[in-house]
Amino acid sequence: MFARFLRSSVISTNTSTRRLIGSLVIVEHSEGKCEPVNLNAISAAKKFGEVCCLVAGFKCGKISEEVASVSGVTRVLVADDVFYENGIAEKLTPLVLAAQSKVTASHLVVGCSTFGRDLLPRVAAKLHVSPINDVIAIHSVDTFQRPIYAGNALVTLKSLDPIKCLTIRATAFPPTTTTNDKPAPIEPISAPSSDAVGAEAMNLAEFVSVERHKSDRPELTAANIVISGGRGLKSGDNFKLLYDLADKLNAAVGASRAAVDAGFVPNDMQIGQTGKIVAPKLYIAVGISGAIQHLAGMKDSKL
Repeated sequence: MFARFLRSSVISTNTSTRRLIGSLVIVEHSEGKCEPVNLNAISAAKKFGEVCCLVAGFKCGKISEEVASVSGVTRVLVADDVFYENGIAEKLTPLVLAAQSKVTASHLVVGCSTFGRDLLPRVAAKLHVSPINDVIAIHSVDTFQRPIYAGNALVTLKSLDPIKCLTIRATAFPPTTTTNDKPAPIEPISAPSSDAVGAEAMNLAEFVSVERHKSDRPELTAANIVISGGRGLKSGDNFKLLYDLADKLNAAVGASRAAVDAGFVPNDMQIGQTGKIVAPKLYIAVGISGAIQHLAGMKDSKL
């Protein structure tokens, strides 16, 4: 299938009068650590020329230094402020727009995670362009491939928008190396004032709390072996069978949406179209019927 996005009729003066080059990667991090998906996003962004990264958070100096050492990164912008501590999309959007204007990036790139899927559509709307989600291949600077219909078909699309906003499927792009002979320069970027953005717009959302599932097992999206359980396990207690097996195989444990909805496990273990996308060397499914929405999240598994 082939599709074409028509250029939006509304284009800002800044983007229409300046030459746009390179890419801006929005770095995802939590609890003082960079998420692995950033390396995949940077790998994809290299196809568009120079790679600039934006790090926003509170006390994120070490994270910016880590990003600056990644191969291919030529510049790092840092917004270190308590205002960005919890990565709320409504608060980050004005900053991303300011960073894009500062570096004149032609492509905005972020991993296709909960963070990326929340932030980038909002940024794209502010730029009056169409976001392109879950990209699995880059054919040229304006032509991309992404799955549709829960992964049953692939569409190749050409975007005529002046700025391309992409979320990248991590399993489709190899992670770039983390060693840079000469670390990229790190520059501070000022947050847009509430007067410029609007006080109401800066406070559209409020952070309440976060719940994380602590585990010593490998990260679900990066594990070589994944064991998933479904509603067929009948109860959350029966997931202990999978945990014991996972500990012996050094595997990660996932679940179907049905198991999550039934309350057997927390939702950060969900694999599927509306959960996490995995591509391990070995995928073991227990008590899972194989619904199309679940297959969309693991169909790239090697075995």
